[in-house]
Amino acid sequence: MIKIIFLGTGTSQGIPVPGSDHPVCLSSDQKDKRLRSSIMVEWNNSKYLIDCGPDFRQQMLKIKCNKINGILFTHEHADHIRGLDDIRAYSFRQGKITIYGSKRLIESLKNYYPYIFDINQKYPGSASVELNTITKKKSFYLSNKEIIPIEVMHQRLPVLGFRIDKFAYLTDVKTISSDEVNKLSNLEVLVINALRLESHPSHLNLDEALTIIKSINPKKTFLTHISNQLGFHKEVSKKLPENIFLAYDGLELNLN
Repeated sequence: MIKIIFLGTGTSQGIPVPGSDHPVCLSSDQKDKRLRSSIMVEWNNSKYLIDCGPDFRQQMLKIKCNKINGILFTHEHADHIRGLDDIRAYSFRQGKITIYGSKRLIESLKNYYPYIFDINQKYPGSASVELNTITKKKSFYLSNKEIIPIEVMHQRLPVLGFRIDKFAYLTDVKTISSDEVNKLSNLEVLVINALRLESHPSHLNLDEALTIIKSINPKKTFLTHISNQLGFHKEVSKKLPENIFLAYDGLELNLN
């Protein structure tokens, strides 16, 4: 069985946006309060993160997480990597934390965190990590499960999503090639971004997300990486097609 915990379902600014008087930002509904997007996937007593954004510490405290076995990174934008410093709490107890990402992603982490990765600059109180370069061309195994990377385009930036058994997580998608769609057949659950109603240059809006979902045809889909401009969780949920749902922070799914 696979357990998925949505640690955050918001876009890069989260919801509420600081200083905003947008109605969704003022909502009292907890499902309208979204940390930056990330999930935890658990199986065989192992726990893997997909992305580690600036809300990582808060997210781990909320779910009372006592260990992480590794982190799979989708890409190097700030809302997906800038919680990495806080993995040291786990590194101090467990030893090296394994990281998986594209060559470009790993180079970006080295540039942003020289005190973690550069042996000549490494700070003694920083995390210890083990780097693993992955590509869309080759699957790999974690705790006896095959992980299939799926490449999507975030405007002109390649981003990796991941398929694990009949579950797939895709974020920051604007387009996806037919070859990559073919890797997503026979899914039980798809997670994909839907930023807002209006068009956006580098993210799917709701209509575009629904079109891609139709081409993939999973049994269920959960939308994530949501901005306040999509609308109130309760109101948008009522308008979605059958078997398509808005994810929310703290949502848990169990897949056999």
